[in-house]
Amino acid sequence: MYTFRIDNVIDRLVARVDGCPWPSYAGTTAIHYHHHDHRVEPIVRQPLYTAEERKRRDASHWTIVQGVLAPLQFVVFLVSLALIARYLATGEGLALATTSIVVKTLVLYTIMVTGSIWERDVFGQYLFARPFFWEDVVSIGVMVLHTAYLVALFAGTDAETQMAIALAAYAAYVVNAAQFLIKFRSARRERAPSSRRSNGVEGLA
Repeated sequence: MYTFRIDNVIDRLVARVDGCPWPSYAGTTAIHYHHHDHRVEPIVRQPLYTAEERKRRDASHWTIVQGVLAPLQFVVFLVSLALIARYLATGEGLALATTSIVVKTLVLYTIMVTGSIWERDVFGQYLFARPFFWEDVVSIGVMVLHTAYLVALFAGTDAETQMAIALAAYAAYVVNAAQFLIKFRSARRERAPSSRRSNGVEGLA
């Protein structure tokens, strides 16, 4: 009997867009070949987690916090995007749209702070750990854009400018979310072979 699991759904969605040609940056494991003096030398990319990092990840309670905050932020994003679209289309609901963007920004700050603590628990540094370097770079850009919205809001700029900044921040957020979804799938790919070995069925599909 098939059991519904949210990670199975995420796997299928990410598989449709996971065509990154730079697996070391996307966090996947792969073997590439370097041609040097007519010799072919394999270059093995590093796995997303070492054995010790995986143990620390599984033991950290911040892993659960991130697992809750990430989908929560995405739901807030969808609701806020709908409210922004309603305002831009009808000119109504500015207060609701504004409130939703502020809430989205606060959730983003929360996930950035707790994510940094999680990264410290697992990798020993608060930001820019090797496996999540580019995700962190884009996350900083996302946070800067959300902060720019708050500055525009409290500075009293016109609503159209505020919404334009918010949409730019949301576009960057979508890119960042896609990065983390691909990394999530990479982690599951790495875990699958070890799971098969532990069950005594290594090499079976």
